Amino acid sequence: MLKGFGDLGKMGGILKQAMEMKGRIEELKENLGDMHVETSVGGDMVTVVMNGNMEVVSIKIAPSIIDAEDPEMLEGMVAAAMNASLSKVQAMVKEKMTELTGGVDIPGMI
Repeated sequence: MLKGFGDLGKMGGILKQAMEMKGRIEELKENLGDMHVETSVGGDMVTVVMNGNMEVVSIKIAPSIIDAEDPEMLEGMVAAAMNASLSKVQAMVKEKMTELTGGVDIPGMI
């Protein structure tokens, strides 16, 4: 019997696990569009809903904050809500990936 072939079974097991994990990661990526985060700023004056694919689902702006004389305030609130939603989505995706991989960090996944 040739030496070294005993490890082929271990390698096969590792490859099988890697393929299973790849499948679970692909499934998670498909489901991210159905996951949503909602962020409000300014006492709920601006609300942004974003999905797990980092796409904006909706933006709600209270009519009372719309002031033609001060567009910068509204622009700033929208930017703050967008940035906060993006941070929440990134944290959600990282948490889901950590659960899926058992804590193994896979670069480029978020």
